[in-house]
Amino acid sequence: NLFHDNKWESVYSIESDISTYLSMAGIPFFNDPERFKEMEVAVTACEFLIARTGSILVSSAQIKGRRLYGFAPVHIVVAFTSQLKNEIGEGLAAIKEKYGKLPSMVTTISGPSRTADIEKTLIHGMHGPEELYVFLVNDN
Repeated sequence: NLFHDNKWESVYSIESDISTYLSMAGIPFFNDPERFKEMEVAVTACEFLIARTGSILVSSAQIKGRRLYGFAPVHIVVAFTSQLKNEIGEGLAAIKEKYGKLPSMVTTISGPSRTADIEKTLIHGMHGPEELYVFLVNDN
């Protein structure tokens, strides 16, 4: 419903599991890197969700890059209840176990960016997506 209500036409996803979900829902998407700048929405997975801070933990190892997390005007994350961790330390330890070492970039996303650097006026989405959605799927 979110996709159809917003009439998004340029949905980008390069993760095979996410692409399968989009196809099953009848949501057209593309994964051609040449068309990257056309995207209105990026749909990704995450490494873990951090309960204490309400943050999304992502890394460069997931989708072999960093730019997808900060370029799209809208970022949608599909996560599973099995990815919930209480503390960031638990998430980092799980990432290290998953890959054998920490990837070159690990970061948390806690919502759209905001700044008041320009004349003390609060601006949302200044450095990254203006909107962030998380779909939590119960896989227990």
